[in-house]
Amino acid sequence: MRRPFLSRRSVAARTLAAATLAVAGILPVAIAPAHASPLVGVVAGTGTGTGGGDHDCPTDGLSPELQTRLDEAVQQVMREAGIPGVQVGVWMPGKGNYVRAFGVADKDTGEPMTDKLNMRIGSETKTFTATAVLELVDDGLVGLDDPISKYIDGVPNGDHIALRDLLDMRSGLFSYSADDDFITAFLNDPNRPFTPEELLAYAFKHPNQFPPGAQFQYSNTNYILLGLVVEKMSGESLRSFIHRRVIRPSHLKHTLFPQGAEFPEPYAHGYTNQTPTGEIADTTHWNPSWGWAAGAMISDLQDLKRWAKDVATGTLLKPATQAERLNVLPTGLPGAGYGLGIFNINGWIGHNGSLPGYESLTIYLPEEDATLVVLLNTDVLYQGYEPSTLVGKAITNIITPDHIYDIPPQR
Repeated sequence: MRRPFLSRRSVAARTLAAATLAVAGILPVAIAPAHASPLVGVVAGTGTGTGGGDHDCPTDGLSPELQTRLDEAVQQVMREAGIPGVQVGVWMPGKGNYVRAFGVADKDTGEPMTDKLNMRIGSETKTFTATAVLELVDDGLVGLDDPISKYIDGVPNGDHIALRDLLDMRSGLFSYSADDDFITAFLNDPNRPFTPEELLAYAFKHPNQFPPGAQFQYSNTNYILLGLVVEKMSGESLRSFIHRRVIRPSHLKHTLFPQGAEFPEPYAHGYTNQTPTGEIADTTHWNPSWGWAAGAMISDLQDLKRWAKDVATGTLLKPATQAERLNVLPTGLPGAGYGLGIFNINGWIGHNGSLPGYESLTIYLPEEDATLVVLLNTDVLYQGYEPSTLVGKAITNIITPDHIYDIPPQR
């Protein structure tokens, strides 16, 4: 949860010698990778079934030449960026599937990565939280243009910040994950729990960055507030609402919103250099509660395959509400727009995620009914690039050269 989605690191965060934490978004932060690990034990993945009963052969329908190109592209990125392990799923109806796992899930034991391991998905959580809010819109319980002050007291300039501004990252609220005191508290004890109220207190110490709606700036604070709105208006916990109204209707069998640091087996170990010394640490059991509605969830490759299309096409929402979600606004990066908890990058619709030790990318290309899911057990940057961006770019260069997923590095 280090990086703002499409914003530069705050001045305060830039003064830190160690690292800046943020629930991932797509724009990298200038932190040098520390002690990149070599590629260990490349392993081909096996196909897995989905909740609907269909089964994916690892390379069903793909030519041997294309399989080889994809294998080589992913492995080259792993070698260059020092990625321990990665899961990749590509599904292109009429053209074929590609399901692979490379490298290791545990650097200590050498356990191989497989395509059946649970992973922390960071800011992909935002797609679930946003869907929950939009379902409340469909229920008539909230309005996109309602001020946040209607639901939550004490928000700076809350009378003028609409729920829409929170969803599309144009509220102007400071991101708690860029606050020095928060970063210190987290790095000193990454196993401690945080409450939503504690997270907001870190954010609200700071003045708002700009008037609501004036510009795009990725802020995890927005989604903590949206999670509280869901709880207030549904009368149940955010975890319960998302499981009942989002996860179950989408038939996601291995996706959960954890209560604390629990991590259902089987899982891959995660590795980060977001530590006080910059040394690589195993983050597998760090408590993700500080990400909460912005980044705490867990999923796997096959669930995210299903979710990619559900969230991009609006399976759980009324058509008019889905149209609001997909109304992406400029972010300041060429080819990249952000809507209501979702992005469109050169035609690929979805979200990425990053928190210490893990990165993910789940995107859908309507033009070709294509889905790409990438799961990695590191968040260590390579030359300013998110590792998930490097893998996503390498794959889309091959499978959809007219629609390349790419986000510039932070320099």
